[in-house]
Amino acid sequence: MPRFVDLSIYLENDVLSDPPPLAPKITYQTHQDTLPEFLQMIPGTSANDYPEGQAAAAEWVTLTTHSGTHLDAPWHFHATQDAKAGGARPSMTIDEIPLDWCFRPGVKLDFRHLPDGHVVSAAEVEAELGRIGHVLQPLDIVVVNTRAGSRYGHSDYVNTGCGMGYEATMYLLERGVRLTGTDAWSWDAPFSYTAQRIAETGDASLIWEGHKAGRDIGYCHLEKLHNLESLPGHGFTICCFPHKIRGASAGWTRAVAIFQD
Repeated sequence: MPRFVDLSIYLENDVLSDPPPLAPKITYQTHQDTLPEFLQMIPGTSANDYPEGQAAAAEWVTLTTHSGTHLDAPWHFHATQDAKAGGARPSMTIDEIPLDWCFRPGVKLDFRHLPDGHVVSAAEVEAELGRIGHVLQPLDIVVVNTRAGSRYGHSDYVNTGCGMGYEATMYLLERGVRLTGTDAWSWDAPFSYTAQRIAETGDASLIWEGHKAGRDIGYCHLEKLHNLESLPGHGFTICCFPHKIRGASAGWTRAVAIFQD
């Protein structure tokens, strides 16, 4: 029997997984709360018709498509993709992502030792692949374990962890990778560090440079993964099918790693 490792965070109130304006909000309805709704939907019934006066538990959720563990589509990064892979074309939305990308062998790059705000280079990716003894194959799903994974649930989570720059992202994409992921809030370095670098250098190309690699070769990435420290460098499968939201830039996913023990 396969063994499953959950790689997803909760959607929950009171845990800061996003900047406050973007945080999800869940309103819980008890079995009694929904009784008036049932009485309206099933005319002629009364509260006494429901065992112990209970209807159904339910929840109302306010969130963005980027709340919780989610898969970003190329449309999120830019209006066009594949400028260096056959010519620019309209970017795929989440409902257009090939499901074949979302159930593939997984590879974990361990960058927990790198400081917050560090931008990973292609050389660092290559060195880590050498350390774990893996040669990338087309459509491998590559996930990045950063220090941010240990800070989920803490106030500094959004500003923690290293990020993947343009050069490192293109290193993966040029070898056929089309789906990547991170346990940090963003595939790129935290915005606070990017802003500081831009102020120091005046180089606007640093803005969202890992994301913007999708202009050249379209790809997807997972954000706000969890529990990556429990994974080896390879030898598992990742499953991360996104919710099918028409025309959207992202979709929520219950990402898991599967081991054939």
